[in-house]
Amino acid sequence: MEERKALNLGYSDFRNIILSNNYYIDKSLLIEEVIKAEKAVLLFSRPRRFGKTLNLSMLKYFFEINQPENLTLFAHLKIWQTENYIKEKQGKYPVIYLSFKDAKANSWEESYKYIVSEIISLYGKHAYLLDSNVLLDHEKNIYFDILNEKADVTKYGNSLKQLSEYLYRYYKQNVVILIDEYDTPIQAGFKKFYDEAITFIRNLLGGAFKDNNYLYKGVLTGILRVSKESIFTGLNNVSVFSVLDDEFSDKFGFTETETKQILFDFNVTTEYEKIKNWYDGYKIGNTKDIYNPWSILNYALSFKNGFKPFWVNTSTDELIREQLKDQNANSTREQFYKLINQETIDKRIIENFVFPNLNSNTELLWTLLVFSGYLTIENKININEYSLKIPNFEINFVFKNIIIDWLNLDVKIKQSLLIETTKYLINNEIEKFEKGFKEIIGDTFSYFDTNGEPENVYQSYTLGLLAIIGDDYIIKSNRESGEGRYDIMLIPHDKNRYGIIIEIKQISRNENDDDNKFANRINRKIKEALTQIIKNKYYKELIDNKITKIIKLPIVFAGKEPYINRINRNKKNVL
Repeated sequence: MEERKALNLGYSDFRNIILSNNYYIDKSLLIEEVIKAEKAVLLFSRPRRFGKTLNLSMLKYFFEINQPENLTLFAHLKIWQTENYIKEKQGKYPVIYLSFKDAKANSWEESYKYIVSEIISLYGKHAYLLDSNVLLDHEKNIYFDILNEKADVTKYGNSLKQLSEYLYRYYKQNVVILIDEYDTPIQAGFKKFYDEAITFIRNLLGGAFKDNNYLYKGVLTGILRVSKESIFTGLNNVSVFSVLDDEFSDKFGFTETETKQILFDFNVTTEYEKIKNWYDGYKIGNTKDIYNPWSILNYALSFKNGFKPFWVNTSTDELIREQLKDQNANSTREQFYKLINQETIDKRIIENFVFPNLNSNTELLWTLLVFSGYLTIENKININEYSLKIPNFEINFVFKNIIIDWLNLDVKIKQSLLIETTKYLINNEIEKFEKGFKEIIGDTFSYFDTNGEPENVYQSYTLGLLAIIGDDYIIKSNRESGEGRYDIMLIPHDKNRYGIIIEIKQISRNENDDDNKFANRINRKIKEALTQIIKNKYYKELIDNKITKIIKLPIVFAGKEPYINRINRNKKNVL
């Protein structure tokens, strides 16, 4: 039996992977599609860890001129089975390669310094130009200024266009310009130095790609399709391929066929459907069952340790937390809870993303989450309107942790209290549940805005508290069941456990209410909610799911005080 190739996880240099005979999933037909593309400049937006850097490295080694040894890198790949005119382009073009993936900083000065250091390194690799006769004296002076970090911002902003001209003169051949993670400084600069970042990147990329007569092909990768108005002003030769587009849909991320091959090669014995539930679920264009490469490869190497969330995106995590912290964002929070509970939401996706608009248009959050890999497309409803869902258990786990951390850090609810209280509920220890629920609500409910539609707020808040048990339960809200619409339903995966129907009501205390009157009104409201559950047979969906033990739970909020099933405490509230 042939020994499995080693996997150099996290290493993105194509040449090193091939020469070291490391494990590699062949994505070389991307080269053919890039060559055949009608536009000169291609922008690929994909989530983090989807193979963008490795693919760009592959393009670099394919096109790079005066490197005849690179031919052997492709001889056994699919690209070498294509037409001759494709293969003839191997090793024929000078290449400019820049990566911004580490240009993350807390200030523009730091971010700019990193970008400049990358440009200096790039110019250093082509310093042989200084010994040729293709540069005029004043051009050599500028070249030296760039190398010695003495150039001004204008010269650095024009550096890619100038270098492409110099390379054209030297090789008598148009250039290929490759930019990896072009939007990293822009994302890092959101709310800090966005204007400075966008201005410099616009000048740098505009010079490289707009009206550049020395350009053969340009390829950029990033997470977002940043608006043409903010970056690619007047650039008509660019095609953008995002997760919404069918072209190149199988060139980033692993297809199901590729994933099954990986699992076979690494002798992974886990049931495939379980792996699929954890790491599958992405849809790119019309291509379904796209897997996150980082997650699959990590799992293949350590599957005996069980499932883990390998994929994280701290920058987007922070933006989600910002949305959750907004005290008026009840609707946004409710959408999060629905997603965690395996429901879909219908949203408009704005492809031309402008970061500052997040401050005034919270709906842009859903676009960000789709492009960042937190959500994926279930169905296309209309032009720019899509049904969205969380792709898999891994991302659901990440979402839940974000919400638990938010409840813990910002709303100041102890995680241990959350866990204990939900356990009391699912074990039908209602009095203990009520006590824990009161404690949670009493200290924290002022965090939320209960104006407008308070019952919706109460329901949204209760959904959030229940989110942590989503692994054991399907949690639904506002769905039709029986002869009406319940507020919250918990459907256990284990049919021997309790199913739960929750109906939420709210009342206010009248000025002429004494304690007895107020208590009577609460009891009547509890009875009304309980009757509503029974009369409308809200539990029908549970019965249809073969759940025989069903808890029917009315919750009445009087201000921020919850009351639960106070009628006949000696009687269990089980059907």
